[in-house]
Amino acid sequence: MDAAQIRRLGPMLDRFLAYFADCCSRRPTRQHLAAYVRGLLSDLPRKSAEPIALGQGVPVRTLQEFLGAHRWDHDRLRDRLQQLVAADHAADHSVGLLDDCGCPKKGDKTPGVKRQYCGASGKVDNCVVTVHLGYAAGDFHCLLDSELYLPREWDADRRRCRAAGIPDGLPYRPKWEIALELFDRAVANGVRFAWLTFDEGYGGKPGLLSALRRRRQRYVAEVPRTFGGWLELPALTDDGRWAGEPARAVEQLLASEPRLVEQPWVAYRVKDGHKGPMVWEVKHAVLFPQREDGDPGWPLHLLVARYALDRAEVKYFVSNAPPGAAVETLLLVAFSRWRIERCFEDGKTELGFDHFEGRSYTGLIRHQRLVALAHLFCGRVCQRWGKKPARADGVPGADGLERLGAVVGVEADGPGGAAGESSNEHPAGAAA
Repeated sequence: MDAAQIRRLGPMLDRFLAYFADCCSRRPTRQHLAAYVRGLLSDLPRKSAEPIALGQGVPVRTLQEFLGAHRWDHDRLRDRLQQLVAADHAADHSVGLLDDCGCPKKGDKTPGVKRQYCGASGKVDNCVVTVHLGYAAGDFHCLLDSELYLPREWDADRRRCRAAGIPDGLPYRPKWEIALELFDRAVANGVRFAWLTFDEGYGGKPGLLSALRRRRQRYVAEVPRTFGGWLELPALTDDGRWAGEPARAVEQLLASEPRLVEQPWVAYRVKDGHKGPMVWEVKHAVLFPQREDGDPGWPLHLLVARYALDRAEVKYFVSNAPPGAAVETLLLVAFSRWRIERCFEDGKTELGFDHFEGRSYTGLIRHQRLVALAHLFCGRVCQRWGKKPARADGVPGADGLERLGAVVGVEADGPGGAAGESSNEHPAGAAA
């Protein structure tokens, strides 16, 4: 970035923020919003309300009240952000990314704080966990939405919730239900995903997979090794019961099922990492997953991938893509999940994502949405002025998605939509 471009950043930010002006009904509130975003984009070492206020020449108390108490529509800001992404960054090969993020906190007053697993520290820690929906298309990625994960202990103590400003209508919900709500909101605002991907914490929830199938949304989901199913659909008896072997975990199927045991591993160069090409060896089969009621569900692709440099590292993925979908396509989607991790990393290291210090639910959500707004501005600037590295060999670059567009373009309009799509919940409906 040269000096002329740097001088243009200020006016560009003003025009960008003008798109969100109707989220604040009063001019002073709009000025506070702009000051907060500028503070997030600044070089301050700490980006909570107080240092931002001091850096922007705003009274500290005023900016704290803007974040937690002033009346302005942070839900409309989220909707505007999603509508802008839908209008300007739509792509045939877009990937939605579901994940949660933990931020360590001290004390017991921050909304939703408790001792729970925290990805930032890699252990059980006193932290706040929020669930997020990200978006990736080509070289562009951003965060679309976020919501607090409210632990059961908090839900059982509504007095504590009210003291933290947590609405009575916000109960404990499993993370996958929160993620599905984020997905539905984004779709309602015009965002379209060619694919959705998520880790085994979400992929292991049959309720989420069923809900996405009903929404005709394609996904590639990592699942735990205990994820159960059959490689061959059991027989259905005259009285409507399933006969044959019980469902087995995918780890057991890999070790004992002949069609997987005898299938050779095929090496795929998934992407170029900082230390060189990342190669995973893969086996592929069709899996009938075990539903929550114990019966077989609609057939899914099953991918078993082991890391070529450490074959003890094995991942399992399922997908409702059409039957003819290329394994390479499914792998590229599955391994694009690093994009949301990069959003978290950028947010924490550059934009103060984890610097929130208040005790208000509204303040926490507003802080995270303003961080997402600042991150979106950065992403748009990088996309406009950034240079793409040359890839003479045509293989995926460091982003792992360079070839995904063309592959998905071939598969996107294939017959039958997502695998197993039907108005029926049960594969026996089609079989019968």
